[in-house]
Amino acid sequence: MSFPSDLDIARSVTPRPIVDIAAELGILPDQLELYGPTKAKVTLAAITRLEADRPRGKYVVVTAITPTPLGEGKSTTTVGLAQGLNQIGHRASVNIRQPSLGPVFGIKGGAAGGGYSQVIPMEDFNLHLTGDVHAIGAAHNLAGAFIDNSLHHRNPLGIDPHAVLWPRVLDISDRALRHIVLGLGGRQDGVPRETEFVITVASEVMAVLALASDIHDLRARLGRTVLATRVDGTPVTADDLGVAGAMTVLLRDAIKPNLLQTLEGGPAFVHAGPFANIAHGNNSIIADRLALATNDIVCTEAGFGADMGAEKFFDIKCRASGLAPDAAVVVATVRALKMHGGVGRIVAGKPLDPALLEENVDAVRTGASNLAAHIEIVRRFGIPAVVAINAFPTDTPAEVEAIREAALAAGARDAVLATHFSDGGKGATALAEAVWAAADDPSRSFRLLYPDEAPLGEKIHTIATQIYGADGIDLTPAAQKSLKLYESLGFGHLPVCMAKTQYSLSHDANLLGRPAGFTVPIREIRLSAGAGFITPLCGEMRTMPGLPSVPGGRNIDIDADGNVVGLF
Repeated sequence: MSFPSDLDIARSVTPRPIVDIAAELGILPDQLELYGPTKAKVTLAAITRLEADRPRGKYVVVTAITPTPLGEGKSTTTVGLAQGLNQIGHRASVNIRQPSLGPVFGIKGGAAGGGYSQVIPMEDFNLHLTGDVHAIGAAHNLAGAFIDNSLHHRNPLGIDPHAVLWPRVLDISDRALRHIVLGLGGRQDGVPRETEFVITVASEVMAVLALASDIHDLRARLGRTVLATRVDGTPVTADDLGVAGAMTVLLRDAIKPNLLQTLEGGPAFVHAGPFANIAHGNNSIIADRLALATNDIVCTEAGFGADMGAEKFFDIKCRASGLAPDAAVVVATVRALKMHGGVGRIVAGKPLDPALLEENVDAVRTGASNLAAHIEIVRRFGIPAVVAINAFPTDTPAEVEAIREAALAAGARDAVLATHFSDGGKGATALAEAVWAAADDPSRSFRLLYPDEAPLGEKIHTIATQIYGADGIDLTPAAQKSLKLYESLGFGHLPVCMAKTQYSLSHDANLLGRPAGFTVPIREIRLSAGAGFITPLCGEMRTMPGLPSVPGGRNIDIDADGNVVGLF
């Protein structure tokens, strides 16, 4: 008998009323805004009240090895771990990002977890939810409209039309919009200029929302966002254009965290959705604060591998929030380590290479160099690492033991096989015990990778050499010019949000395992003054994805009863 689809599993469960879950967390009825019976927003007033009344729970970040194009089940493990922690008697929350419609209708599919470790309602989670991403897109594009309106009306701020830094956004993957020309048609249709679209989750507004501490901090961050520069190089901000207040108003509901639930009825906070390869890759600080004030332990997911989302979690998110994590989970799979060991090739949308289904302990041991690198990245920040071996039916005991041996040799506190995909929370109880013990380790001592006062170029070099294992960085003249400009404008204290491929520890997706002897090319550096970081673009990173030859959206439809089908 075949294993049921994620959607079928999600529909097999009768969700608990969300008001009951909120009540168990201590959220008052007047601090809960319902979006139907199974999802709700929580007001910021609830966070302030709960933080004052309760001790902070343990804080665990879930990351992974360098993934294959299929992903290694990091979201599924985050959900399964939280379910497992609840099974062993600890009130636990899962905190994950809201997915972009780009991957949902493209090649990756949904992001609610999988199998018997999911966040529900699954369709709502993957399709709009409470409209936060659309509100972010509207706020971003309102600023874009203000820029072009100012250019049209005699350009009173002296904006250099060739130095507008603010693109338009759309939450759909559409490569045809990567490079466009605005203002065609005549004098009344605006000032012609070249620009681009980026996917909404890469918008600075998304990053601002995820890093803001409250509505007033959100307003201040939006106000200092740099939209363009004048001919003399001085910045033009959203406050200069008079648009920051209106942008904030559009986000007054989006800033409130969304409360959903796991398949087993535990709390799940879903808020913000920045990509980890082109943005900072973590859910909101506000959602984590709410979860930490209402749970014994919080499992928060960071996008892609430890070199991507986890490094940004530590150096950007924790730097902004002041919260110190207690432990990290590194998700690994046998099939991914085989690939890193030189066996098989994984292409999304195509059948799995048969070579990856055959036992090959030597390939696992060779590929485990990648796992070792990610464990070392976590330990560099002073917190214990537990490896979650996400089980697949074709894994063999010898291959699993090879991962465990490699993980312990690399300094992991523990390495545990988990079957949460097929068994739900009970398949992650051993992992939960190991993670709780790690989070309770008194020897942990969280530290950042670099100080605020380090020069921007030095921060980039530190990430490239200490996190990616590079020999150094190669800055184009344009990137060097940007660094000098940003430091002269007073932004030298900002942290760094690297944009690079998620498929390698290096900038080159073809370099698997643990590459060495490479230099990271930095072709461009962008400023996100409102979010509070700079973004170096490594190699040929794109901020607007494209659809595959056979988009996943072709399978999505409604049936005769009006139910969603084809969502996975």
